[in-house]
Amino acid sequence: MSFERTQEKLKILADAAKYDVSCASSGSKRSNASKGLGDATGMGICHSYTEDGRCVSLLKILLTNYCIFDCAYCVTRKSNDIKRAAFQVQEVVDLTINFYRRNYIEGLFLSSGIFKSADYTMERLVAVAKKLRLEENFNGYIHLKSIPGASDELMKEAGLYADRLSVNIEIPTREGLKLLAPEKNREDFIKPMVKVKNEIIQYQSEKKIIKSTPKFAPAGQSTQMIIGASGESDQQIMWTSNYFYKKFNLKRVYYSGYIPISYDSRLPQIGTDVPMLRENRLYQTDWLMRFYGFEVHEILNNDHQNLDLDVDPKLGWALRNMEHFPVDVNKADQLMLARIPGLGMKSVYKIIQARQFRKLNWDHLKRMGVALNRAKYFLVCDSRDFERRDLTGPQLKSIILQNTTSKYQKILSPQLNLFE
Repeated sequence: MSFERTQEKLKILADAAKYDVSCASSGSKRSNASKGLGDATGMGICHSYTEDGRCVSLLKILLTNYCIFDCAYCVTRKSNDIKRAAFQVQEVVDLTINFYRRNYIEGLFLSSGIFKSADYTMERLVAVAKKLRLEENFNGYIHLKSIPGASDELMKEAGLYADRLSVNIEIPTREGLKLLAPEKNREDFIKPMVKVKNEIIQYQSEKKIIKSTPKFAPAGQSTQMIIGASGESDQQIMWTSNYFYKKFNLKRVYYSGYIPISYDSRLPQIGTDVPMLRENRLYQTDWLMRFYGFEVHEILNNDHQNLDLDVDPKLGWALRNMEHFPVDVNKADQLMLARIPGLGMKSVYKIIQARQFRKLNWDHLKRMGVALNRAKYFLVCDSRDFERRDLTGPQLKSIILQNTTSKYQKILSPQLNLFE
């Protein structure tokens, strides 16, 4: 195989992989041994950020962009007139090792179009990971995409060599999937998730008894759904996420705004991209559900089916539930403190620790890093000053927006930061 042809394949298949955003490592620990290559201890992958702020990267490619399916929303659908390419197993192994040795990457994110069958494709993904681990002694991070419909045997083998597995459910609802990908079956997405979940539970149980138990997907499993292709509300999207978090113990759900790529009448028109800000609001809501104790129905319900774009979902909830405020930071429990706009979980923990020794005032809160520009309207402390007085939710929203400087005032695009 010539260098030029390999380079052409890499260009095609790396570009095709950019639509998959579910590529963070978050939690894998595969320490280097026997003078092997790489070390995935506590690292994040694919231009993600680790807990200590380091930016890390990976080789992110498809094994092939050939596909037997014709999903309306997918750029690699079989009816799309694009350049096709496919890597051989050994080519991916060689690319990964060579890129790692040049310090370009710290791991591999490998997905694929489905060619011939689910098992045929999954066998080759597993073969790449197996060769890297056993033949190249590679200890860097490996994230494999689970192919919907793949056998339990292949999913089990994949988990022995990959740090994380993920299968994209693609469209949030069954109805949307049936409309845009009628050849696919929702149960085919569920089957590998069930197998991985059960294997992880078994591994964690056996490890308590036998420390040498082979690792199985130590960074867990995740999924991704496309937002805005089939008209679902934010309420429907977050109920789907909530279901998968609770049913399959997922590490993450990723949200990818749909970019119109065809003139198919079932899809949004070209040029009507989903705003990045909508993605961000969904991620913020996801964060509130996982770490702040919120339930979906508190943030999104039949009376409020879509998230506000002008304020974050925690502030939006607070403005709609003013009867819960003001909160006394010297008396409130952790759950209620976490619901005060401007307080992240780090600030909540600091408050709980500090108030054991004295009553807290505005100066103490400021030194703790509390965002008082919004928090001051929703709390009281060891001070007579209280900012909200008798303002209604809409009045308070107007005041906060007037005093907030945001890069989204001119353009509703790039990502906001999540809560502190």
